[in-house]
Amino acid sequence: MNLTAGRRGARAARADGRRDDAGGGAGAVVETGARMPVLPPDHTQAILETTKEIAALLKTSGCPFALVGSVAAYAYGIPVRLQHDTDFVLRREDADTVTELLREKGVLVIDPPEDWLVKARSGGEEIDLIFSLAGRPVTTELLERAWTLPVDSVHMPVIDPTDLMISRLTALSEHHCDFGALLPVARGLRERVTWERVREETEGLPMAAAFLYLLELLDVIPPAGAAGAGPAQGEPGAAPGQPRPGGGGGPER
Repeated sequence: MNLTAGRRGARAARADGRRDDAGGGAGAVVETGARMPVLPPDHTQAILETTKEIAALLKTSGCPFALVGSVAAYAYGIPVRLQHDTDFVLRREDADTVTELLREKGVLVIDPPEDWLVKARSGGEEIDLIFSLAGRPVTTELLERAWTLPVDSVHMPVIDPTDLMISRLTALSEHHCDFGALLPVARGLRERVTWERVREETEGLPMAAAFLYLLELLDVIPPAGAAGAGPAQGEPGAAPGQPRPGGGGGPER
């Protein structure tokens, strides 16, 4: 098969509105018809608009949830480029309620081969509804630790900074180990993260240990056990003017 021709064919399929999900299964090609717009390499605003739309719908569900991933880092003021999708976490037991609501509101919901998330699409943007972060189930306690932050002027629950770092570090592997993308996130969140809890939760993971050691060498964080290793567990450690935790995930109180 000619490789160039294959790539052209893949681009044409995407332009026609067809997409196979992350699992790449043949049964995952579920959407055809309307031609999707070609988005620029940096389509941050499009992702933010989708994030606000889905968050507004999730609030009406009454189910706890929180924003995660790159858009969560963006909500904390980290200058990341939003390139792929927007991610939310929710409990597995709430999945049916949430997906039914999204379908009723015209959001395309896709059931991928993976059993730890549901994928959706709105306005040409991808949405991941995640039940398990790096193999760890999403719990009520994790969602209760979420902070309520404005995301492009819309307030929504955003995963706690410490939980965000833990989720990013536990996802590292020999096949996916991009320290370059993670370093600015760690720098931007360093005063709001309980690094001792990060170390405890990632103990025994070599890629996480290597990244934490790199942060020590760069003086981003103090060595393990040193004074000032992060806010004490249970304390938000918010910078001046930073909203304190209390998202909870349900409708805003």
